[in-house]
Amino acid sequence: MQLGLNFGYATTAAEMTTNLELAVLAEELGYDVVWVAEAYGSDAVSMLAAIAARTERIDIGSAVLQIPGRTPALTAMTAASLDALSGGRFRLGLGVSGPQVSEGWHGVRFTDPIGRTREYVHIVRLAMTRRRLVAAGEHFTLPLPDGEGKALLLSLQPVRPAVPIYLAAVGPKNLALTGEIADGWLAIFFDPESGNGEIDRIRSAAVAANRDPAAIAISVQAPAALGNTVAQAADQIRPHAALYLGGMGSRKTNFYHRIATTMGYGAEADQVQDRFLARDYAGAAAAVPVEFLTRTCLLGDESTIADRLRTLAAGGVDCVDVGVSGHDKERAAETLRVVRRAAEQGGVLGGQG
Repeated sequence: MQLGLNFGYATTAAEMTTNLELAVLAEELGYDVVWVAEAYGSDAVSMLAAIAARTERIDIGSAVLQIPGRTPALTAMTAASLDALSGGRFRLGLGVSGPQVSEGWHGVRFTDPIGRTREYVHIVRLAMTRRRLVAAGEHFTLPLPDGEGKALLLSLQPVRPAVPIYLAAVGPKNLALTGEIADGWLAIFFDPESGNGEIDRIRSAAVAANRDPAAIAISVQAPAALGNTVAQAADQIRPHAALYLGGMGSRKTNFYHRIATTMGYGAEADQVQDRFLARDYAGAAAAVPVEFLTRTCLLGDESTIADRLRTLAAGGVDCVDVGVSGHDKERAAETLRVVRRAAEQGGVLGGQG
């Protein structure tokens, strides 16, 4: 199993600078990949380029580039450029985001996300292999039939003919699509005890598509916090979880709320959402059930985290991406060190990412 570092959405220049320093530390500690997210603040591409310039070995990955925010051709250009600048270290994570961001920030209707993703990935791969872009789908038509456009090919010679493409998928249809077309799955709030069904769905779809299911990397984001007890550590993660369960999406459409509900915490997720949308952020954090955090995060001391990493590895996870959002630089750095030691103690390091 590999170890990754996952950065959430930076909101200040100081936070971006800190993340750069933590990425360098992650490479020094032997982590395998640094993932960078974006929503409607700092973009992932700028940070990934900066990390590539400050490091030599560690992979860089987008988790995720937003499909509604870029044309597939632009994403192919970006992927080829980042892969070239990093010496072949880029992993392309993609996601459709949600209706609030897609329609409110990018002005793109949140319709047929599965069909849009399928066409998008096809065009990205077509461009990366330097074939002329010709597409006639429901969402993308290249070139436009009634103008002066022509079928172009990527002028940059890619370092690799293809970069690994990961999908941030939630729900059975999206999981099946991941197995059908992607190289990896980016999971969030993953529970190894109940998540085997999700991995099985991906692998079954891969088999149905005549693909090797073992070649699809299962990459899981796991917020981490240290403490003498799991409950003490969980308190550090509560605000982060409350933001996702309560504020990442509308009352009608919140994918993270849906994950918690599927895990059996529907009533608690409703309470978190009610309080968060009422701007009672402390109350929302307090309402996050500790059991939900215990099942989806890395919490406690080194030994407890080692046990959890062993459970994740046994459950089919190929890469655990450690989240340190909300920690100051010193606490984040210590968390990365402890998780690395825990992975060694647990005997889980090595393998596909």
